[in-house]
Amino acid sequence: MAVFAKSPVPRFSVGIHQNEFLPEGGSEVHAVVTATATGGGTAGTAGARAGFVIMVDCSGSMDYPPAKLRHAREATAAALDTLHDGVAFAVVAGTHEAVEVYPGGGRLAVAGPATRAAAKEALGGLTPGGGTAIGTWLRLADRLLGSAEVSIRHGVLLTDGRNEHESPEALRAALDACAGRFTCDARGVGTDWEVREVTRIASALLGTADIVADPSGLAGDFTAIAERAMGKSVADVRLRVWTPAGAGIVFVKQVAPAVEDLTGRRAEVPPRAGDYPTGSWGDESRDYHLCVRVPPAEVGREMLAARVSLVLPATDADAPEVLSQGLVRAVWTADPAMSTRINPQVAHYTGQAELAQAIRQGLRARASGDFGGATAKLGRAVQLAARSGNRDTAKLLSKVVEVVDAATGTVRLKTKVADADEMALDTRSTKTVRVKK
Repeated sequence: MAVFAKSPVPRFSVGIHQNEFLPEGGSEVHAVVTATATGGGTAGTAGARAGFVIMVDCSGSMDYPPAKLRHAREATAAALDTLHDGVAFAVVAGTHEAVEVYPGGGRLAVAGPATRAAAKEALGGLTPGGGTAIGTWLRLADRLLGSAEVSIRHGVLLTDGRNEHESPEALRAALDACAGRFTCDARGVGTDWEVREVTRIASALLGTADIVADPSGLAGDFTAIAERAMGKSVADVRLRVWTPAGAGIVFVKQVAPAVEDLTGRRAEVPPRAGDYPTGSWGDESRDYHLCVRVPPAEVGREMLAARVSLVLPATDADAPEVLSQGLVRAVWTADPAMSTRINPQVAHYTGQAELAQAIRQGLRARASGDFGGATAKLGRAVQLAARSGNRDTAKLLSKVVEVVDAATGTVRLKTKVADADEMALDTRSTKTVRVKK
């Protein structure tokens, strides 16, 4: 059995950004929680208690054109070269079933010169044929990752088509079974896959989703995914939110680096607290938008609206560990200048969430032939992107609409839009920018 190096544990901090003042009778408190981890190692320095499984679509469509599967093999080899010595790994071929390409036997190999060379040789066995049943790929990855004593469990899934050989219910059941057990980045190659399916997989498994329209870009993308995974040093961090009697959570959303609604993933922690999953961490910072409903009160009253903590859950050997915490306050005032002031962080991320929603709604309207609705929604998206300085999203929008005036959101729909451009805008619509200093 391999001896794994111990990863440095990052130091966590929690910062609270809010306007704590409410008008008399006010009941909703908004805050942006900035969670930061430092000192845990960056890519290239983290320890090796990690498992990594690459799931490669080998359905028949990967033969059109034949270079697609060749690029997938090269990308997988590049990712293997990025894995640190000692990392446990496997390669899975996905069709209407899932097959272990390497190492086989229902286990993970341990990365080193010999196993990397053997895995690359085994990639020659990746041949196109069959259908697509992504849930079976994920379940096999889960079994493989569960077979090794690793703390960081990560997968990357590549598909080029729709999940046509299993029902949506079967995929949902697989995602429910795998949620919280490993993180998975999902990638669509080409333009024949379904954006909703790929983003759904990444969302459920707390990973990233993206398009690689040109298969020649797969190697660079897979390398970047592996590098980020190697930078993780602590797994299964929870955002724990406690509220006092009479108060309750309206929503909890991750808002940076991407918008992800965590509200429905709450796990109750009596008394009066709930845990929200955040996955694995390295050296990084993330922002969360929290809305709490409190009992209305009279002027002059103050209360603790919420206590927000980053927590490592209890194990058989250890009690829960609070990594850091911050406090959300509510203060009732008769001064309208104080109670109507919107905190800049809250205002910024409210706009970023609206931006993501406007893009999704605009693209759906365009697809359904509602060109007036599409113009209005995508125009609003252009306005929000310009206002917040989200240049990447603004650039993607400019490939779908002709921008007449970004400040007012005046746009015209383009009559011809490349599938890859529309899918890139859709897939990346939830990516946000931080508040300007």
